[in-house]
Amino acid sequence: MLRTCSRAALPRGSVQAGTSYSLSSSTPRRTVTTTTVENHSNENNDDLPLSGIRVLEMGQLIAGPFAGQLLGQFGAEVIKVEPPKTGDPLRVWRELDVDGTSPWFRSIGRNKKSVTIDLRQLEGRELVRKLATKCDVLLENFKPGTLEKWKLGPADLHPYNPSLIFTRVSGYGQTGPWAPRPGYASVCEAESGFRYINGFVDPETEGLSGPPVRPNISLGDSVAGLHAAFGTASIVLALLKRQRAQSQGSGLEKGVTVDVSIVESMLNLMEGVIPEYDRMKKTRGPSGSSVTGIVPTNAYPCLPDPGETPSDNPSSSSSAYVVIGGNGDSIYKRLMNAIGREDLTGYKYEQNIQRVARKDEIEDAIVAWTSTRTVSEVVEHMNKAGVPVGRVASVKEVVGNEQLVARGAVRDVWVDSPGGGQEGWNVKMPGTFPVLDGVDSRPKWAGPNLGQHTEEVLKEYVGLTQQEINRLRKEGIVG
Repeated sequence: MLRTCSRAALPRGSVQAGTSYSLSSSTPRRTVTTTTVENHSNENNDDLPLSGIRVLEMGQLIAGPFAGQLLGQFGAEVIKVEPPKTGDPLRVWRELDVDGTSPWFRSIGRNKKSVTIDLRQLEGRELVRKLATKCDVLLENFKPGTLEKWKLGPADLHPYNPSLIFTRVSGYGQTGPWAPRPGYASVCEAESGFRYINGFVDPETEGLSGPPVRPNISLGDSVAGLHAAFGTASIVLALLKRQRAQSQGSGLEKGVTVDVSIVESMLNLMEGVIPEYDRMKKTRGPSGSSVTGIVPTNAYPCLPDPGETPSDNPSSSSSAYVVIGGNGDSIYKRLMNAIGREDLTGYKYEQNIQRVARKDEIEDAIVAWTSTRTVSEVVEHMNKAGVPVGRVASVKEVVGNEQLVARGAVRDVWVDSPGGGQEGWNVKMPGTFPVLDGVDSRPKWAGPNLGQHTEEVLKEYVGLTQQEINRLRKEGIVG
């Protein structure tokens, strides 16, 4: 359970635009104008579902910060820890505004307080440790083991704050043989099978005829952030809001209506598309298997593994593909060194914005290297170099994936026979995510047969007798 804090106990921030302070009270009075946000005369931050929850955001780029964005959007106080001087790399990704900051970061960093701390320094880590003792949630998306190395993992912080909730986002999870691997969203989309069903179809094999197509957003990061922030979001928010109303005795102890639309849910995933259009009047279009303004991250052709036939993997009839995410500055250097192209490193390639200007020569160099090697060779080579890589997996490969098997991510669930002398059967399906300590991720049962629980529910919750149920069934009222 989240630990709710008294608002009086929360530190007051500096005065911000759109907020004025009464001389007779330390409580801020909202005076929102149309120059800051839309005018909501009845808006009160104390009424938001996560009001009183303090979150320590330790992470960068997209997945963790997207989760923090959502938490902050619904009232949590989000304290974002960033490295001094450079800050979150997302600040200078893609289009830059007149002040040199990405509009994308303006969007994903909304409702947060930025604190710069150097985690490489012992004293910096001690500051974070003290911050964590005052927070309800610690949100991070570092490579697994990083916080433990810094003595900031759960075992290190729980003695000081036993109720601290750790929310951890990573490529492959905290356990399993692939846990140590770097895993960008693009790579994990490939390994999950998502990329495989978003390619161009080969009419002969019905597999991929070319590289898979990705949406021109970091979908995996955003979806992971959504899972990290809320899980079953609408229900959690509604219950928290109702719980707060009951504890305050406000007379609002009733269920709230949660209004979710598909278009707005998808709009929530569109990262920097809208603010970039607003400030630069640029419309981001499709980008094939890469992503606009970030280099290199793409699907690259390889030779199929020996002995692999189209029946094993339809995409292997002529070529196979891997996704390589080499867009991090240090990762890019490791990638170029790994493929023997040190000539494409140095000050001309140091930052993403410089690599974007030289995209063609970088991509051509990677393709020239991967296209002469098998999928397994490329994956092994990249893993040794510490470069995020993932094969474009079909569902057959997903089901047999050693990482997913070790994590119990794909489960066999029993389906009862609907009758007629037939036997039941097992069906494979994803487990329940994210994984929580003490919570079994296995589905309890598959979708029930029609009317399977009618009697059980009517008897237990309505109090009907078998005779009454028989009558209702005879009259066609129940089945």
